[in-house]
Amino acid sequence: MDIIWWVAYVALGGFVGIMAGLLGIGGGGIMVPILTSLFVLQGVPHEHLAHLALGTAMAAIIPASTASLLSHHRHGAVRWDIVRFITPGILIGTFMATFIAALIPTRSLAIFFACFMVLMSLQMLANIKPKPSRGLPGPLGISGVGFGIGGISALVAIGGGSLTVPFLTWCNVKLPRAIGTSAAVGLPIAIAGALGYIINGWSTTGLPSAALGYVYLPALLLMAPFSIITAPIGAKLAHKLPVALLKRVFAFMLMGLALQMVYAVFTA
Repeated sequence: MDIIWWVAYVALGGFVGIMAGLLGIGGGGIMVPILTSLFVLQGVPHEHLAHLALGTAMAAIIPASTASLLSHHRHGAVRWDIVRFITPGILIGTFMATFIAALIPTRSLAIFFACFMVLMSLQMLANIKPKPSRGLPGPLGISGVGFGIGGISALVAIGGGSLTVPFLTWCNVKLPRAIGTSAAVGLPIAIAGALGYIINGWSTTGLPSAALGYVYLPALLLMAPFSIITAPIGAKLAHKLPVALLKRVFAFMLMGLALQMVYAVFTA
């Protein structure tokens, strides 16, 4: 692999870490479209572009989710009772969705990803927040919600925060604990998603030689540590920069990257 790709993956990991620390937003929305474009330039076969980007992004979320979970746990912001009930549904939904993703053509996956990111970006721009209006459902209900969150998360390579936090705040969980609990939920999503993409791509032909299923190891090993290193930098900047304005800029950037991903897979 040429040095230029090493630099690109390191830069991507560093940027994702800064944005995660600055805005509290997971990196899937950034990683997937940029990885797709990089894989196009590296000559990855068209039919594997989206799957390899999704699988690699899910695996890269694991160390970041672990660090985030531990940080929130130290601050007592994780509702472990919710994590216990939602995790079975999360694991099953995420893992099963990777098998569905493996059957979906690259262009269809890219369109689904783009539509989800555009909707998420519009929500960020409108700053729509659900009002607390009910209590948490029972264990079976929570697990069912986890199944849905996990399934969608696997198809767009996110840690579930954009879905879990609104659900928990709607159910009268205070925002700091909703965020902390969402961070804890992100780890089983990332693990189940990465494992599923590895299994589904295990015997697939035409993947890069350094790929483990649908996880491209060079990208993973270069992105993950730098995203962890730069996350505290983003957290410090959050106290000095106009975060509200940056969120709006980030929303437009997410939409642009999603549309770029669609363009890349349709012209590859």
